[in-house]
Amino acid sequence: MPNISSVNEFLLLAFADTRELQLLHFGLFLGIYLAALLGNGLILTAVACDHRLHTPMYFFLLNLALLDLGCISTSVPKAMANSLWDTRAISYQGCAAQVFFLVFFFGSEYSLLITMAYDRYVAICKPLHYGSLLGNRACAKMAAAAWGSGFLYAVLHTASTFSLPLCQGNAVDQFFCEIPQILKLSCSGAYIREGQLIMFSACLTTVCFVFIVVSYVQIFRVVLRMPSDQGWHKAFSTCLPHLAVVSLFVSTVMFAHLKPPLIFSPSLDLVVAVLYSLAPPALNPLIYSMRNQELKDALRKLMH
Repeated sequence: MPNISSVNEFLLLAFADTRELQLLHFGLFLGIYLAALLGNGLILTAVACDHRLHTPMYFFLLNLALLDLGCISTSVPKAMANSLWDTRAISYQGCAAQVFFLVFFFGSEYSLLITMAYDRYVAICKPLHYGSLLGNRACAKMAAAAWGSGFLYAVLHTASTFSLPLCQGNAVDQFFCEIPQILKLSCSGAYIREGQLIMFSACLTTVCFVFIVVSYVQIFRVVLRMPSDQGWHKAFSTCLPHLAVVSLFVSTVMFAHLKPPLIFSPSLDLVVAVLYSLAPPALNPLIYSMRNQELKDALRKLMH
């Protein structure tokens, strides 16, 4: 077994060796980051300023926009700085902070997506009970539970990951500190505890995803019995974007953390990481506003 070394810093993935390509990557990441800031910022402003959007669905959407901003702000600025200054280094404490905040925001976001599925289920399948089941106090408790569960997961995963001895150097094959890549640096057999925690989280995620799917099966059964085309349109315009966001988020995160060791492809790892860490924060505002007339009206009013 290699000697256990004391790591003071990690080396993140270098996108390119030439200065021109480094600046190109910086420009691409900057464009994605600004798009995420603009899109989520507009949603936050529209929901906060338009009293017509002061409903449970848009309250949860506001929380989702906050989480998306946190997700992309945790990983992208450091990657941009490394490309701009031609470096790969991130401190041990900085890496631990990245892991903590990424797990915190991702865990909170998934919990919130479950809550949003429940909101749509009650709104469409039990409309007469909507006011009692999803009042202001209930919504606040659900949002607090989502953020709290993310914090708990972040503490558990960060403590478990960074308590491992490292024997395989300090080069992380990703543009941010990702748990599966850090586990590759640990001593053989030392990552069993974190691996068990990941498996437990995966099982819990699968159960919750099944809950979301069952909720939408019930929703679509009710929607298809609606006599009004307008009712169909309104239901699908709020449900289909949410289902698309959940599917992309869960599939990419699960693949990144549960990919068999035999599938070794740095390029594939990079693509998957971009899909779950950059795509949702940048695309969620577009996905949720594209088929949502109320939100489009609020954004149009905001622009004028």
